[in-house]
Amino acid sequence: MRWDVWLAYFAACWVIAVSPGSGAVLSMSHGLSYGLRKTTTTIFGLQTGLVIILLVAGGGLGALLLASEHAFAVVKTVGALYLVYLGVQQWRARVEEGGQDDALRGAPEAPRVAVLSPRRRFATGLLTNVTNPKGIIFMVAVLPQFIDPHHPLGPQLAILAATMCGVDLVVMHGYALLASRMRGLFRNARAVRWQNRVFGGVLVAVGTALFFVRRHPAA
Repeated sequence: MRWDVWLAYFAACWVIAVSPGSGAVLSMSHGLSYGLRKTTTTIFGLQTGLVIILLVAGGGLGALLLASEHAFAVVKTVGALYLVYLGVQQWRARVEEGGQDDALRGAPEAPRVAVLSPRRRFATGLLTNVTNPKGIIFMVAVLPQFIDPHHPLGPQLAILAATMCGVDLVVMHGYALLASRMRGLFRNARAVRWQNRVFGGVLVAVGTALFFVRRHPAA
C-alpha cells in the first residue's frame, strides 16, 4: 500500500471515528456509568465488531448483503432492535442510594449502579458495531477506493483494519474519558437516573433511526 493512499485512509478514519454514532454513544454512556477503566472492555468489543464489518466488506460479502433486500432488512432490523433494547435497559438500570459507610464518613452518598460483567460489556460493544448496517454500507462504499486489486488482499485488509481500530480506540477512549470526568456531577441517585434516561433515550433514538436506513440498489 502506497503512503499517499494510507494517509488518505488515515484521514478518513478520523472523520469516521469522530462522527457521532452508536459506538460513541455507548462509549460515553459506559464511561459515565462505570468509569474509563471498565469502559475499555466495551471499547475492545466495539473494535472487534469493527474488524468483522471491515472483513465482511473487504471480502465482498458486504456487497452481496447490500444486493439482497431480505438479508439487508434482517441485519437492519436486528441492529435497530438491539440498540432499542440497550436503550431500554439503560433507561431502566437500577440505581441505589449510597450506603451508611458514606454517611458515617461525612461524604456525600454516592449512588450504587449495577455494573455489567466484563463479558457483557465486551459483547455489548461487539454487537453494537457488528449489527450496524450503516457501518457495512460505509465500508462497502469506502474500502474499494483504498484497495489495490494488483496486490494481495489479505495484507491490505490487515493494514486497513489496524489503522481503523487504532484511530477508533483513541477516539472512543476520548469519548469515554470526557464522560467519566463528569461522574462527579452525578453524586445522587436521582441525577444518575436522569443520566441513564438521557443516554437510554439517545440509544433508542439511534436504533429507531436505523429502521429508516435504506440499501443502495445493486447496479
